[in-house]
Amino acid sequence: MLEYIHWNVNPEIFRLGNFAVRWYGLFFALAFLLGYIIVGKMFKKEGVPEPLLDKLTLYMALGTIIGARLGHVCFYEPTYFCQHPDEILKIWHGGLASHGAAIGILLALWLFARNTKRHFLWVIDRIVVVVALSGFFIRMGNLMNSEIYGIPTHLPWGFIFVRNGETVPKHPTQIYEALSYLIIFVVLYWIYLKKQGKVLEGYLFSLFLIMTFTARFFIEFIKEVQEPFENHLPLDMGQLLSIPFILTGIILLIVILRKRKTPIVAGGKD
Repeated sequence: MLEYIHWNVNPEIFRLGNFAVRWYGLFFALAFLLGYIIVGKMFKKEGVPEPLLDKLTLYMALGTIIGARLGHVCFYEPTYFCQHPDEILKIWHGGLASHGAAIGILLALWLFARNTKRHFLWVIDRIVVVVALSGFFIRMGNLMNSEIYGIPTHLPWGFIFVRNGETVPKHPTQIYEALSYLIIFVVLYWIYLKKQGKVLEGYLFSLFLIMTFTARFFIEFIKEVQEPFENHLPLDMGQLLSIPFILTGIILLIVILRKRKTPIVAGGKD
């Protein structure tokens, strides 16, 4: 009988000289590809012009990468990056924050909606469906990198992250989060399909905020802190940053259910 799981996966799929293809990059690209396909089907179903999909993809990519990087810089290591500003652009050294990505995506989608004269909530209701799926792939990439894992555990599915020099089993919180996001994706996409795209404005977005960041909040209790300063906080940074998103989702959902607005269809045009 296997006692715990000894995890010693090489984060690189292959290397040619100084060029390396990593599992994290592959999963990141796969997330965007599947997201592109799924949103494309949504747009086609609702009669949205196809060129808008490519434009939206560009906004999403920039918002995700820039937001995730700046989120890590500002929330987790501001002192270091103030002293080494040249390191901010070196994202290949690691350091991306999901909460920063969330903020970056929101800003990117707001700009997209304004520039294309679409309803912001109509756009984001569809995007959060694939963002949840992307969260699954990103956390699986973290697993392949042997990073962002949990505290020690005696559970039989504990992972010993050998590449990091760990000798005791830890909670594979990457898998916990990945499965949570996969379930959220299934729920949101099921609602979208069941309603044939005619969902109340902001409904999917509010559910996404509540489910995603509630899952993140509770999983953080068994996750190792990313930076030493978090040891002196009542809650870690991931939890503190999750609370505003959860509250926003709850408030938005209450407003939506009270007003029962007419669903926005036909591409959400103003």
